[in-house]
Parts: sequence; structure tokens; C-alpha cells
Amino acid sequence: MKKVLFLAVAIASVTSLSSCKKDYTCSCTYDLLGTSTTASIEIAKSSKADATTACDAETTSLQTYDSAASCTLAAK
Repeated sequence: MKKVLFLAVAIASVTSLSSCKKDYTCSCTYDLLGTSTTASIEIAKSSKADATTACDAETTSLQTYDSAASCTLAAK
């Protein structure tokens, strides 16, 4: 019985660590009509890979208006 309980706890621990989702903030700086502008986008309950993809997409979107636009991702 102890072995079964130990195995169940071990599996639950590994599962909870592997699906870690956090809140992230994507902070972007760009030029808007000659004025330097900073905007933050909240990315809730996401994996780091998905948050990075979303932040990179925002950078690409802003670079259509300002080629020097950049965004950085940070965990909350």
C-alpha cells in the first residue's frame, strides 16, 4: 500500500511540475508619430514557449509601423 501511495504522489508531482503555466508581461517600446511609446501586454496562464511566441508576434506586428520596435518578455 505504501508503494502505491508513494507512486501516486510521485506521478502527481511530476505532472504538476511539467505543466507549469504562469502569467507573463510582454513590454514593447516603439515610435508612434515621433513619440517613444511603451506598452505592456498581459499574457495570463501560459507556458513560456507560448508566451514567447505571442510576444514575438507582437514585435513583428509593431515592426510594420516602426522597424526599431522591440518587445521583451518577463514572468510576473
